[in-house]
Amino acid sequence: MMQQIVQVKGLTKQFKNLTAVNNLSFSVNEGDVYGFLGQNGAGKSTSIRMMLTLIEPTSGQIELFGMDLARHRREILRNVGAVIEKPDVYKYLSAYENLELFARLSGIKPTKKLLMDQLEMVGLANRANDRVKTFSQGMKQRLGIGIALVHNPQLIVLDEPTNGLDPQGIADIRNLILHLSRDLKKTIVVSSHLLSEIEQVATRVLIIDKGQKLVEGNAAELFDPAQTIVELQTMDNAFALEQLKASPWSSYLQAQRNTAILLKLNRTEIPSLHTDLAAMQIQLLSLQPRHSLEDYFLQITSGNQHVDTYTN
Repeated sequence: MMQQIVQVKGLTKQFKNLTAVNNLSFSVNEGDVYGFLGQNGAGKSTSIRMMLTLIEPTSGQIELFGMDLARHRREILRNVGAVIEKPDVYKYLSAYENLELFARLSGIKPTKKLLMDQLEMVGLANRANDRVKTFSQGMKQRLGIGIALVHNPQLIVLDEPTNGLDPQGIADIRNLILHLSRDLKKTIVVSSHLLSEIEQVATRVLIIDKGQKLVEGNAAELFDPAQTIVELQTMDNAFALEQLKASPWSSYLQAQRNTAILLKLNRTEIPSLHTDLAAMQIQLLSLQPRHSLEDYFLQITSGNQHVDTYTN
């Protein structure tokens, strides 16, 4: 059985009248590249900041490595590395000097070999002695990840690591995440509003909107091109939903919005669905296939809507 590195239960954060995170629960298994996906303002950064004790939850529980974060903060965070937004580095120091300084702040007495190995891993060994002020944003981001890894943490948390990067910078970060996961066996939580980026690196995915969980699941299944999201609009969605939940189609249900019901199925199953809807006396207004998870993501995270989630 996979060890759970992160377990979040009922996490809520309120700022006066705004509920930024609303009763959020999810788990990250050892070895996951866990894609934390949602549009800007969905509550991703707030959730991550609570996981790193940068802000305090209004309610809920966070466990990392099987320990309660509120009670074992120092012990837990020794085994966590994080880059939140743009990394804070000293522009007038070199990459090597930055890394050495942050290593010592972490309580490590680093050897030159350790620091150069770290810079090699993030693709900066040939720029070790150059001042950071001469670096591109992508290089600064990779240095920030190197700093986050200098104490060899088991869990790495990256909040929007490709924000503001050019295509080459994005590709570099993507390849680094894959290297950390596949070669160094790190567990990684990476947040993004770019589904196309998460799709290329994640093993499991959580989609949130307005602070609430919409979908959590295995990335290979969610990103399976053979699977199509079908949007149903009926004369009576409440009746249709009741009938579908009592039918073999219940396991296909994804979410209910104000005006539509979403199911995920293979395209070849659409004719059978159409036949069964008629047999259940569901009066259909429209049945529209959405051809990709990108469509689905935009459907369930845009506009003013209410979502009830069925997937775990």
